[in-house]
Amino acid sequence: MKKGIVTKSTGSWYQVRVDQEVWNCRIKGKIRLKGIRTTNPVAVGDVVKFEIEDADESRGVIAEIEPRRNYIIRKSVNLSKESQIMAANIDTLFLVITLTSPKTLTAFIDRFLVTAEFYHIPAKIIINKTDLLTTDELKDDLELMKYVYTKIGYEVFEISALDKSSVEFLKKEIDGNVVMFGGHSGVGKSTLINALDENLNLKTGKISDYHKTGQHTTTFAEMVELKSGGFIVDTPGIRSFGLVDYDKSNLSHYFPEMRELLHECKFNNCQHINEPKCAVKKAYEEGDIYPDRYQNYLNMMNEDAGDPYRHNIYE
Repeated sequence: MKKGIVTKSTGSWYQVRVDQEVWNCRIKGKIRLKGIRTTNPVAVGDVVKFEIEDADESRGVIAEIEPRRNYIIRKSVNLSKESQIMAANIDTLFLVITLTSPKTLTAFIDRFLVTAEFYHIPAKIIINKTDLLTTDELKDDLELMKYVYTKIGYEVFEISALDKSSVEFLKKEIDGNVVMFGGHSGVGKSTLINALDENLNLKTGKISDYHKTGQHTTTFAEMVELKSGGFIVDTPGIRSFGLVDYDKSNLSHYFPEMRELLHECKFNNCQHINEPKCAVKKAYEEGDIYPDRYQNYLNMMNEDAGDPYRHNIYE
């Protein structure tokens, strides 16, 4: 029996790294994790134990998944009642967004951040393609985005992946860690990873002129090692992000600016919608909570948990 870390998932086969060796492994039968119903029982970042099936061809059969420290999960596209684990055992989540070509809406950002908060994954925001922010309106959008999310405790970085000097600082952020890059298709995750290590040559795509949306270039989640140190999990770009297994009564706990005010509400079970003497709603009305954040909170509270795509949060 060998033990290694899953570095790539293609649905039926998994690449498992053991020191500097890579084994191609499959699952024998069904592996189900207690309390989690997913389309992919094994995810990139998982530590697994496997039996050798063919030593000459470096093939194995996964027999066990070790307990996860954390994972990032979203509703599956094909089956609304099932979910997809995007990556496991992550030290930091870097949410890559763009303000144009394509534009990432705050509804998507906040769902991603809420999920990271729920699963105790430190999250940071990277605003890419700042070289395209040539109008005063777009520059104002950049400053507003930085202000809103920095104020509530998230680190926000502005970069242009085409300018390698602007991403150099990320090498120190990643060194010694396993980090995940997530975001919409077209925000430049693969271009960014290529800029961090010239030995990598991940496929990049063009933006659709018609919809101004990204085209998928990363088909499967994959963990890549930077020569400067550390690992990046590059995930397929996604259009929507459905929340999984969250308790609506506690949703405000995963909004940092609301969490700070919970003890000031009159009622312990305040939902911050129309209750009297609600500190969260008061802060919103006085401008201390950004309107989009509060509206996104209400949308999450009101949406049908069985239909995470009822709200179009991309176009």
